[in-house]
Amino acid sequence: MTTRHDRHQGGTVVTLERRVAALLAVMLGLLLPAQVFAQSQPFPTRLVRLVVPQAAGGTTDVLARAIGDRLSRRWNQPVIVENVVGAAGNIGTASVAKAAPDGHTLLVTYEGSQAINPHLYPNQPFDSVRDFQPVATLARAGFYVIASPQLPARDLRALIVLARTRKDPLNYATSGVGSVNHIIGEMLKSEAQINMVHVAHRGIAQAITNISGGHVEAGIAAVPSVIGQVQDGVVRAIAVTSAVRTSVTPDVPTVAESGLPGFDVNPWWGILGPAGLDSALVAKINRDVGEILGEPDMRDFMAKIGAEPYPTSPEAFRTMLKGDVERWGRIVAATGARPEK
Repeated sequence: MTTRHDRHQGGTVVTLERRVAALLAVMLGLLLPAQVFAQSQPFPTRLVRLVVPQAAGGTTDVLARAIGDRLSRRWNQPVIVENVVGAAGNIGTASVAKAAPDGHTLLVTYEGSQAINPHLYPNQPFDSVRDFQPVATLARAGFYVIASPQLPARDLRALIVLARTRKDPLNYATSGVGSVNHIIGEMLKSEAQINMVHVAHRGIAQAITNISGGHVEAGIAAVPSVIGQVQDGVVRAIAVTSAVRTSVTPDVPTVAESGLPGFDVNPWWGILGPAGLDSALVAKINRDVGEILGEPDMRDFMAKIGAEPYPTSPEAFRTMLKGDVERWGRIVAATGARPEK
């Protein structure tokens, strides 16, 4: 009896140990790092779309094509850029919010569309923070205040004097309503106490054509979007909006140096995906993008167009995005900017 009881008890212990081991295995499977899951799930498995909600030729488009080409070579899969424009960037942005969260459709955008639009278009069909997963930041760059070659003002101080003394208001061109360009123009009007008329265009290329031809007197454009035309003398850069001068044109003063102290607009560009992206996939894309931004040829490319590589973590990107939505809300309210202006 004793022997049989010991055997039965031992069998019970063995059975219990097996059950505990099985339970631990299940729990461990649930708690395994996302990286392990990612190793068994290759990415990408097909073509990757980078949706750009702005027109071709602008800074977002330029950066998307540069990073897309390098990601394609790294991933051994096609990475294509699709310019899905309209409704101040909201159409392209909405298409990514509704995409499958598998990493094969990503949004390449910038601070303007993601942080300003919620305050100009409160009925947009997505939430700029909640409906997206920040993946990787790409770059920062200032904006130029540019002038037509025919405009007598050679610097921002002169432009402000001209705007204050002239009977008719100056006009200024941007890439569209709700863009950072547009809000910078409204900030200049407010802080310099001048009157200017906003002339929105469908993309910066069209705006530059009209400024260079003298049809519009001034404009606001991201440095990478217009650096070629500035260097060729097609348009004249009279100030840069960042806190420090850009190394690509060190002779162009900042707006703060030109009579508006404290003026500093230096937006980010980055990659976001739909909400629900697997954390391991986010980490992989972020790591790949960060490594590309550190490569010498990419750093040289950024320097030539007047941009600064800006790698961050997805967590830091999300925190920054939330803060920027709040900050631009205050600026939009203070300037009185509206979609129809």
